[in-house]
Amino acid sequence: MLKHAGQYSLELPEETYPKIELEPIPRRAIARAETAALVRQRRDERDQDVAFGARPFILCGLPIRSLPTGMNRYTRRNGRFFLEIVGHPDYGVPFGQDRLVLIWVATLAIRHQTPIVEFDSAAGILWEFGLPPNGIHYKRLAEAFKRVFGSTIFFGTETEMERGQVWDCGRSHFFDQMKLWFREDGRGSKLGNRIVLSDNFWRELKAHPIPVDCEVVRALASNPGCLDLYTWLTWRCFQAKNTVERIPLFGPFGLSNQLGVGEYARERKFRERLRVWLNIVQVYWPECPAAVSKNGNFLELNRACAVSPLQR
Repeated sequence: MLKHAGQYSLELPEETYPKIELEPIPRRAIARAETAALVRQRRDERDQDVAFGARPFILCGLPIRSLPTGMNRYTRRNGRFFLEIVGHPDYGVPFGQDRLVLIWVATLAIRHQTPIVEFDSAAGILWEFGLPPNGIHYKRLAEAFKRVFGSTIFFGTETEMERGQVWDCGRSHFFDQMKLWFREDGRGSKLGNRIVLSDNFWRELKAHPIPVDCEVVRALASNPGCLDLYTWLTWRCFQAKNTVERIPLFGPFGLSNQLGVGEYARERKFRERLRVWLNIVQVYWPECPAAVSKNGNFLELNRACAVSPLQR
């Protein structure tokens, strides 16, 4: 159709235009973005939901996966600190999401300043970490408590002196007493649930409680390796000086020997996985000053706080 001299407008049928179909954004990505926005907002407003971790299991992570059949002893080292866990012969060594039990118990103990933790139902624990309150998760939770209760831990330091080595180590259980009633419907019991922390575990927890953002713990509950890295960075960045520090990724004192990542035997695989975890951590904590060095042999970091100092 002639609009005016020298110019024409050609109108094509609608079906001749190419159709562009946008792929839907995965629900997981949407949920992660919403949680990240909430975490950043609450951090800025200094209104974080603070949980607490026990120092031995932040400096030296629990195994991410169950140990091979027949293996019932697990060790990790972080500088002069070492951790050894001997599992119960029937239940084995705590692993995977079992670390949530330790965070949950430590958080209640620190909040109420008592080694005696009492609660109504297992459903409250699952809800706290955003896990489905169904039969499968109740069963896993019951098994986690058995593994934690039945294990013996050795945690201490090793220092080099002029005439030899000095070992300062304590042996203890996590809990002295545990009475739990699990129902698949998640309802509480009139008999109540009660956990009594061992004296050594309670003293360690009181002396060195490590605050972490509970919203981030919930978001990473199904990713124990990334959760370990987040809690480790929370502690390590807070302890760092105001200059860039370099932690080796490999070797006897490397990061790979501090986290519970025994399945990443090849250096390249661990480095790749570490970068993935760092990207996830920095979604929830954008200011986290940690990155793999250009040569791929170190994790470089600086001083930072994942939890507002007023809430520590």
